[in-house]
Amino acid sequence: MLNPAISYTRITRVQDTLVTDTEDALAAEEPLEIRLVHGGQQQSITVTMRTPGQDQELAAGFLFTEGVISSVDDIAEINYADNIATVTLQKNVMPVLQPAQRNFFANSGCGVCGKTEITAIYAPVQVAATTIQCRASLLVKLPGLLRKQQAVFEDTGGLHASALFDNEGNLLIMREDIGRHNAVDKLVGTAMQEKLFPLHNYILLLSGRAGFELIQKAAMAGIKIIAAVGAPSSMAVKMAHEWDITLIGFLRLQRFNIYTGEERITV
Repeated sequence: MLNPAISYTRITRVQDTLVTDTEDALAAEEPLEIRLVHGGQQQSITVTMRTPGQDQELAAGFLFTEGVISSVDDIAEINYADNIATVTLQKNVMPVLQPAQRNFFANSGCGVCGKTEITAIYAPVQVAATTIQCRASLLVKLPGLLRKQQAVFEDTGGLHASALFDNEGNLLIMREDIGRHNAVDKLVGTAMQEKLFPLHNYILLLSGRAGFELIQKAAMAGIKIIAAVGAPSSMAVKMAHEWDITLIGFLRLQRFNIYTGEERITV
């Protein structure tokens, strides 16, 4: 069976003086339109460029991390066909839609595209207390555990990944996408559907850098420990501190930096 996350193309490969015609695997990228049905009306909320797969989870996760819905219980059903995910809300649910959220386009590298005001980029994060801690000796093992599950990345080299671990190092959910924000939305949507919420006692691992939009999405889901293989941004560190999140960067080669919330990491 063909994997919808992978596309194939003919290429000319040049190595030193050797030129060959061969086939190459690419990370698939296609538009997904998310539509919302509520109060007897249907409206398009966003079009995002994503890697096909787990589209219903992506739609649910996006609506939650954007603050449009507050729970998986707000959703009556999600239907998918022809790159359109239609989310029908329960009859008594009214979505929270800011003017800038009502219809926008997001490319695969943008998590806050379509927002026209600075205040619109901030979702209503609820800061909750938690007692979760994680051993440093466990943290350094997580990137290797994630990499073993990144089948599409191994084939294409073109996808970001997000993974949810418990504090014993058990991998619960892993999602890949050409857009790093989509990978987190897919993970959050899956966790919603699997009734894992709240996510206060889990660890989020990001395969690349940690920007503001990823920290906000994780914060909306209640995640308190975020570890990134790459670097965090200044805004990511600022908001992690404000939202009481432990933020770790450069998690690789048996080392890492703790930027905020060091009390949750035991050495």
